[in-house]
Amino acid sequence: MLVGPMAIAQSHPMTGGSVGPSGTVSSDPYGYGNRAPGSPEAAEYQLNKDRAFLKKALEEDSTEVGIGELAQKNSSSDDVKQMAQKIIADHKQLGSQIESVAKQLGVDAPKDQSRKEKQLLAKLQGLSGQQFDEEFIKVMLKDHQQNLKDFLTEAEKTQNTALGSATKDGANLIAQHIQLIQQIAQNHNLTADGKPK
Repeated sequence: MLVGPMAIAQSHPMTGGSVGPSGTVSSDPYGYGNRAPGSPEAAEYQLNKDRAFLKKALEEDSTEVGIGELAQKNSSSDDVKQMAQKIIADHKQLGSQIESVAKQLGVDAPKDQSRKEKQLLAKLQGLSGQQFDEEFIKVMLKDHQQNLKDFLTEAEKTQNTALGSATKDGANLIAQHIQLIQQIAQNHNLTADGKPK
């Protein structure tokens, strides 16, 4: 069971902050940029955090789809191509759900590839066969693991019901993808983090 810093933080008598698990004093005891929960300032702070999350989530979905499409062209392995096809379909569906919430909060979907997507595609386009498969698995694992952390954090923090539902659905989907990618990594003689055994 994961226990967040807020659950185990203790009040610090001298600073009014909180003492985290490492013993350090936090200057943000509420997790809302030092704004009291329930205040208009805290709500505005969280709304800005929600919008930043949505922008990043939409960019990440576009990246996953773009890399998945490239995998279907450059991979020499049926299992990698099948995984890429699933990632494309699932992330398009998740992207649609996220985009619907984003519109409600005034966040536009990206009109162009993000800098990260361009860099990853450029790196992967020059690879083929087993070299491509290994790098693709490594990139997918790293991205999905970071995305899972982001979605779980947002699901815990957001006060928006629609966004809370979307992030929980997204976290479940991303966790499934991680399991699938790790299984395929084993088939390609790679470790659970995508490195050669």
